[in-house]
This record gives sequence, C-alpha cells and structure tokens, in this order.
Amino acid sequence: MKITKYIIHASLGLMLIAGNGCNKKLDVLPQQQITPEQITTGEDVKAVLFGSYSALQHFNSYGERNLFVADLLAGDEQLKWVGTFVNYRQVFQKRQDKTLSIAEGMWGRAYIAIAGVNTVLEKISVVDTSEQKSIAAEAKFIRGIVYFDLVNFFGQPYSAGNTTTNEAVPLILESVGTYVPDRDNKPRASVENVYKQVIQDLTDAAAGLPESNDDGRANKYSALAFLARVYMNQGKYAEAATAANEVITNGGFNLESTIEKAFNNIAASSEDIFIIQQTTQSNAGTSNNGMTTFYAAKPVGRGDAQILPAFLDRYEDNDTRKAFVYSGVSITGAPGTYTGKFKDLYKAIPIVRLSEVILTRAEANFRKGGAPVGGVTPLEDINEVRSRAKATPLLVVTSNDFADERFRELAFEGDRLWTVKRLKLKVGNLNYNDPKLVLPVPQSERDVNPNLSQNQGY
Repeated sequence: MKITKYIIHASLGLMLIAGNGCNKKLDVLPQQQITPEQITTGEDVKAVLFGSYSALQHFNSYGERNLFVADLLAGDEQLKWVGTFVNYRQVFQKRQDKTLSIAEGMWGRAYIAIAGVNTVLEKISVVDTSEQKSIAAEAKFIRGIVYFDLVNFFGQPYSAGNTTTNEAVPLILESVGTYVPDRDNKPRASVENVYKQVIQDLTDAAAGLPESNDDGRANKYSALAFLARVYMNQGKYAEAATAANEVITNGGFNLESTIEKAFNNIAASSEDIFIIQQTTQSNAGTSNNGMTTFYAAKPVGRGDAQILPAFLDRYEDNDTRKAFVYSGVSITGAPGTYTGKFKDLYKAIPIVRLSEVILTRAEANFRKGGAPVGGVTPLEDINEVRSRAKATPLLVVTSNDFADERFRELAFEGDRLWTVKRLKLKVGNLNYNDPKLVLPVPQSERDVNPNLSQNQGY
C-alpha cells in the first residue's frame, strides 16, 4: 500500500477550522512535510478531522462514487448507461478489469480519510479535555463507515462463504508518519475482522457522539443508523432492530410530507440522519459535480444515467415516487427519464434517511420473529413509508415486500446492491456473489505492495 499518498493529504492542511478561520500552521506546510509530529494543538487536530470529512465529500467517496458505482453494479433493472465514459460503462456492463481507475480513486480516497482520523486518535490528548470524547467519537465514526464501504466494495458479501477466510482490505489503525515497507505493506484483512473493527468503531462512536451536531457531521444517531446497516448485512436482525429503533424513537427525525422535500436541499431535511454537504468547492479542480454529474439531465448534469421504463412500472400509478422524475437529454443528445433526487447542483446528498431506518426496523423485526422491537409491527412500519408516497397500504407483509419497498423508496441512493447481496438475490443473470460485483484491488497498489492479493476474476 502506498501509505505515503495517504498520510496527511494536502486538503487536510487547507481546511478551515469552524469559527476560527484558517489554521496557519497546516496551511503553510507542504503536503510532504505534514506529519503527525507537527499536529500539536487541539485546533490542528480539528483541522485534520475536518479534512477527513472533506474526503467524504469528494466524488471518490460519498460525494458520488460510493453511491453511484453501487447503482451501476446493481443497475440492470433500474437504469441504463448512455454516457461516454468508458470506465463507468465497463462497471455498468460488469466488464471492468484490474486497471479500473474508479476503484483506484475510491480506494485512495478512503485511505486518505482513514489516515486523517488515525492521526486524530493518536493526537487526541492535545484536544481540550471537554472535547476529547466527542472528537474521538467523530473520528471513529468516519473510520467505521469508510471501512464498511471498503469491505462492501472490495470484499465478498458477509452472506457469502467463509468470512474468516474471505479477504477484504488492509486494516490500518495507527497513524504513520513515514513509509516503512516491512511495517506498512499490510496484507488484506479478512471480511470478519474488518466487520469487527467497523462494529467496534461505530459502537464507540454512538457512545461518545452528541445527540445532535452540525449538518454534515456525525451524531449519535448517525452511528446507530450505520450500525443497523452493518447488522443487517450480517443477518443479526435483533441487533439491527434495536439500533434502528433507537434512531426512530429517540432521534427526533420525521418523514417529510413528500418525497420531493427530502431532496435538493441546501441543508439537512427533517428525515436526514447523515448528509454530505456539497458546495462549489466540494470537487474543486475537477469537472465533477457529484451525483448531479450523471443523474441530472443537461444542462445541469451530463445525463449519463437514465431510468428504465420497466423500473417505473414497479410503482403503482398513484405512488408519488413514480412521479418524482422528469424528461431530459444526455450529453450525447439521448432523450430519457431522470430521477428528481439529484437534479440541482450543490445541494446536500442524503446518505441515511429516516425512511431507510424505518424499513430496516420493519424487515429486522420480521426476520427475527417474536415481539417487534419498538412495539410497531413490520406491516405498520412498511405502510408508514408507503403512506407518505400515497401508495396503497399493504394488508399483509411477506418476505419479498421488504426488498421491493427498499428498491422503490431508496432507488438511485446506492442501496440496491447491498440489499441484493445480503438477501442473496441476483443482478440480471449474475449471482449475488459473482466476482464482477466486487471491485478489483487497484493494480497500482499491488505494484508497490506484494502482500496484496487480487480478487477473483481480475
């Protein structure tokens, strides 16, 4: 692993400390000179933390690819690719190879964020004692969700095979100032061990985070919502129901009156549990504008991803989610239908919404059996989400209803692939554990780290 690329990225040194202007020490140090030893004050530590948040905003992370690449991999039944970028077309067609630059970008941006939070945790003692717990918890939240994404994209699903032998990604939990090959060229950890670390980090985060925080920063319920996702992947339904129920019961979130009000906002909506803020600076220096780049028609975006008519047929005619689309053309002039979720530039990207957590509690309670956690039946939960969309209430709920409702409610938000994998469904003709539904370990990383194995099929 090219640790030197990920120690403290230049963006970490250029972040503004909230309310205090620019951190001059970090601002003037060249990237190659910023080492953990030079992080000596609480403000330095906060700057590094905010730098890791900045890494999440990038198009190689939650600013786009963590969601969009998952949709492309799972997209055979919901969207079509009409764009000109070869790499994205390869992913959509499941024809990517080991040189896929998309995988390299996602891997690299993830370890940039991890390097930052590892430094925060190492240097937490220089932070004011009144803030140490919450700052450390934010760092662990970021590390937890980043490793969760890494294990999802680069490892076989938890539901496939032996999690103790299936390989995921290197676990790097310490801050490293200089690159030492014998020490830092780590092999890939097992899927099981990465999941254990994710759960530990998110559990610690939930215990240390405040119940509310600034938009784009983690709070207690952000961590619990991600924990619910993790437990669902593992099939630990009682734990998933408990985590989801705490978010629903105590988080103070409410479904917006319409699906339209949950998107294209400059700040978090009432149902947003965690968001990524997007501004003109989120991907400065690139031609990328996050999710709108591909999901918005011209002239706002490129319009490369269009909705398949057959997918819209999955909605009832009176379902307002079916109408949350618009007609437009792509950059190549191809006419098509586009989701309304990402039609405006520089708006908040919802990463976890209350409707997802309600559907999670519903499914987890159904699959675990017995008395429902929270005292609300799975049928009541799923109908709450359907009611907002004006869909006909279900009279009974079956095992298949949960995936179907997630596909409708969370369409184009990066959820479909993970639902398919954990429930062992198919993407077109591909099984849930097909090697082409896992990204390649970047060849550029393997070239410098002989301990990194490659995924099957690459």
